[in-house]
Amino acid sequence: MTQPTHRKAAADLRSARWFGDHGLRSFGHRSRAFQMGHSPEDWASKPVIAILNTWSEISPCHVHLRDRAADVKRGILMAGGFPIELPALSLAEIFVKPTTMLYRNMLAMEVEELIRSHPVDGVVLMGGCDKTTPGLMLGATSMDVPAIYVPAGPMLRGNWAGKTLGSGSDSFKYWEELRAGTITEEDWQGVEAGIARSHGTCMTMGTASTMTAIAEAVGMSLPGASSIPAADSGHMRMCAASGRRIVEMVWEDLKPSRIQTRAAFLNAIVVAMAMGCSTNAIIHLIAMARRAGQDIGLEDFERASRTVPVIGNVRPSGTQYLMEDFFYAGGIRALMVEIAAFLDLSCITCTGKTLGENIAGAKVYNADVIRPVSNPIYAEGSLAVLKGNLAPDGCVIKPAAMDARFLKHSGPALVFDDYASLKKAVDDETLDITPDHVLVLRNAGPQGGPGMPEWGMLPMPKKLLKQGHRDMLRLSDARMSGTSYGACVLHVAPESFVGGPLALLRTGDIVAIDVDARSIRMEVSDEEIARRRAAWVPPSPRYERGYGFAFSKHIEQADQGCDFDFLRTDFGAPVEEPAIY
Repeated sequence: MTQPTHRKAAADLRSARWFGDHGLRSFGHRSRAFQMGHSPEDWASKPVIAILNTWSEISPCHVHLRDRAADVKRGILMAGGFPIELPALSLAEIFVKPTTMLYRNMLAMEVEELIRSHPVDGVVLMGGCDKTTPGLMLGATSMDVPAIYVPAGPMLRGNWAGKTLGSGSDSFKYWEELRAGTITEEDWQGVEAGIARSHGTCMTMGTASTMTAIAEAVGMSLPGASSIPAADSGHMRMCAASGRRIVEMVWEDLKPSRIQTRAAFLNAIVVAMAMGCSTNAIIHLIAMARRAGQDIGLEDFERASRTVPVIGNVRPSGTQYLMEDFFYAGGIRALMVEIAAFLDLSCITCTGKTLGENIAGAKVYNADVIRPVSNPIYAEGSLAVLKGNLAPDGCVIKPAAMDARFLKHSGPALVFDDYASLKKAVDDETLDITPDHVLVLRNAGPQGGPGMPEWGMLPMPKKLLKQGHRDMLRLSDARMSGTSYGACVLHVAPESFVGGPLALLRTGDIVAIDVDARSIRMEVSDEEIARRRAAWVPPSPRYERGYGFAFSKHIEQADQGCDFDFLRTDFGAPVEEPAIY
């Protein structure tokens, strides 16, 4: 175990700048604390711990976090800390339009400023829904005070007509069956009522469970925390334990900068690949690593993709199981034991122990849910990065969750400039399209979407569904839900809205991909591409004012993590206000 180099003294606490001075400003801080019923026994010589809670009444993933915050407070008080709960932007994936990705960086900025502006010595980050994990961690990383992440946990498995339902994945599946005419409206309503039957995040291996696993793999959550179901009593105990641990982290001065090393992020990539992760993992992990000053890029994912097998048998990459099954099969600790040969087990974590110490003794209790490396779900990693004249800066596909016949494919493009036009066309049963066509959507990237919505699992044309087809090659500069599946090429960079080559593709052009060769291209001559570029006219900006305007001016492309350019570490360290103020 790596021991802390020193133990912080009470006078060194950041909160002492607010409460410890004898001047007028500290008088004001203390008197207002008295106003709220507190006394010096609450704050004197104790770490002040902020609980940043993304609970809201329109966030089903987080609806239990109001109660769980009480468990965190109980742990903080037991360990001798002073808890204060602060609300943070909730980002309910299922309700926010046009996409929560538009607001991930807003949450990150809010977290950074909440910590900066308050008497905070350490922070507990409470989230779980897709963008809340990276948003919370981005902000806490930039401020670099001791921090621990508390994941909301996956919901219980869904049920309809004796069938187990997985959120997202089965929504898409049965929607296609409804459009194909193989199920009734009454069936569809039964799926709707049964697919989400408890609080918590998606119970498939979507973006939520991917990102909470990544938080744990990086070392920012307690061992095993990421896969505990939200409704399990163990989740309450984990919350209290996190509260106790953050107090000790403050005294140890164990900051994100000590935990979030390049090796830790490489561990996270390995874990993500082995779990059959969401494609969104690439964007968020790159952003998180770069905030920590670590140079992580698409090439790191590509290296892991070639060597790390998918062993987490959880939908949509897996065949039948859900996160509840994964937890009871041994959870993330057991999975990491299976892939230990790919991990740097010496990395320090929020426990003060190494990753190797954290996973020691973990066992697999169901070898079909968590497969051995010798019997994987998919021999290579979950994701693959493709490059070529359509995506010079890269794009992403999820070969573990698609029809294998499209791994090497070429066909004529059918191009749409907006989602509304595409949606109308695919419902037209007279549409001139075959299974060999490549369905293309553009202007759906970071600026074009705006915010890079999860439109990338382009809907299958009704004509093909009725012919019995359930997959085809689809291409866009959008993202897709981690619960999605199919031969969907995503995150094309640069995006079409800013003049990336996708903007120059025309209906009828041949698009060719070869996943094994990691290539994607349009079969158009360089001379013709140059002629089209000369004639290309940039579209009008999406926003003329407000946050959207700032977003459009400063958002980076998908291959760079979609962070704001002015939040990069090369812009300098976060500013602390003078203590005298």
